[in-house]
Formats: sequence, structure tokens, C-alpha cells
Amino acid sequence: MSNELRGVLTALSTPFNQDETLDVETLRRIVDRSIDAGVDGVVAAGSTGEVGALSSEERLLLITTVIDQANGRVPVIANTGATSTAEAIRLSQAAEKAGADVLMLITPYYEPLSLEETVTYIKDVARSVTIPVMLYNIPAVTGVNLDPATVRALAEEVDNIKYIKDSSANWEQALQLIHHHSDVIGTFIGWDVYLYSALAEGAAGVMAGTANVVPNEIVAVSRLIAEGDLTGARALWNDLYPVIDALLSVPFIPAVKAGLSLQGLPAGAPRRPTADLNAEDLARVEQALSALKQTVG
Repeated sequence: MSNELRGVLTALSTPFNQDETLDVETLRRIVDRSIDAGVDGVVAAGSTGEVGALSSEERLLLITTVIDQANGRVPVIANTGATSTAEAIRLSQAAEKAGADVLMLITPYYEPLSLEETVTYIKDVARSVTIPVMLYNIPAVTGVNLDPATVRALAEEVDNIKYIKDSSANWEQALQLIHHHSDVIGTFIGWDVYLYSALAEGAAGVMAGTANVVPNEIVAVSRLIAEGDLTGARALWNDLYPVIDALLSVPFIPAVKAGLSLQGLPAGAPRRPTADLNAEDLARVEQALSALKQTVG
């Protein structure tokens, strides 16, 4: 198993101009914001990045822009999953050619597949490239859960399947992946409220959309845990948790964009039909961020 990818990965927000075209210059600033904070990798075209609202051409522009801006400072993980095997292979090969370090494969989500169909899709796409592949398990969207036994079998059979992002929100399943299968696959937890617990339990890392908004604090928690200072990490997490909770308790994509704007980096509105936060939800996010700033400075 590869141990190269570890730590905090930012699931990047995708900024749009007023006409809903990709705002490339703001995207570059969002990438720098996370890298300057010390994250261990950035993720292009993930769920936080509104992947379902992007065309294939926009996804490739997004991915190549992130690769260019990262410029080798941190690994770039590109989500190249698609609703058809052929399109996922095309996107994956293009991302590999552009210089992506890892490919992340969300499974088809328009028409839920059987587990057998999903496994066949994963094998076909992973074998079409040579760079490491991260499985993306988000059963609430795809309708299919990649259970730990299936994940292990895939990693043992396909050499370049090295990681999984588990967004099942099933803590028992996450613990099984971390404690029973880390010899063959690195587990990144994709449910932000589990951030502290996942790292303390020994997960390879976390993939957090909230790291767009509070990257310094999330990185600090990660570093303290890695250094064995669980007391310090827990104290900081206690201060940080209300922000994570606020962002996840309202519509998440617009919450991340609102958080970026409140931090001085406007990322535009979500792509329609997703709407901006209403006044009440925006006030909740703003209050949580203000309290954090007063607490940690």
C-alpha cells in the first residue's frame, strides 16, 4: 500500500462568475489559501466543488487549473468519476496526462447500480490509468455502499487502488476500514464532523470541504494529533467544532461559499438551481466564525 498521501485534503469549492462561468482567478486564490495554510493535498471537482453541475469540459479546465496552481507544492486529487464507464475513463486518462497525482472515483449516481456493477465499473476505470486511485464511497448519493470487505477485495485485486474516501457517515464502518484494512488501503474520512475522531483513531487523513473556510485550524488539529498532543488537539477541536457543525447544518455548498466570502474571498453564488444561504442560515455561519475568531485569534 502507498503511504504517500496522508493528512488534510481540501475538497475545493468551485467559484463562478456572475454569468456562471468558471472563475479561474478566484479558483487559483482558493487553491493558494489552502496550500498556504499547510494542507497536505487539494481535491478538484469533488462534491463540495459542485461536480454534478459541471460539464466534462469544465471539469477538465478545473482540474488542469488546480494542477497548474498547485505546481507540485501538494498532491492534486482529481475526481474523474462519471455516470458512464467510457466517460470516467476519458476524464481519468486526461487528468493523468495533465499531471494529477491521484484520481478519485465517485461511482455512477444517476441510476443506482448493483454492487456487482459498481465493482466492475471501478475495476475498468482504475485499470485504464497507472496513477493511484481513491475510491469515493458516498452511498447517500450513489445508492451503493462500498462495504469494507468489498473495498479490501478491490485493493487486493487492482494494484493502483490505494485509498478510499469514506463519506458513508457510518462510524462503525469507518473504524473497520481504519483498524482492519489499513494494510491494503489508506482511509480518508469525508464526513467533516468526524475529523478529530478519525485522525485520533489513525485514519490516513480527512477530506474536508470545511477546510476551504478554516484551513489553518483544521491543519493545526491534524498536526497536534500527529505529534501526539491529543489534549491540545481536543481543546482546539472544541473551539472549531461549532463552525464545522454550523456549516454542515445548513445547505453545505452555499455554506462553504458564504464562509469563504466572510473570510474575505468571495467565490460567487452556487450554480443554479442551488441557491445562496437564506439570511437565517448565513447569520448562523457568521456567528460561528466570529466566535472562533474571538476564541483562537
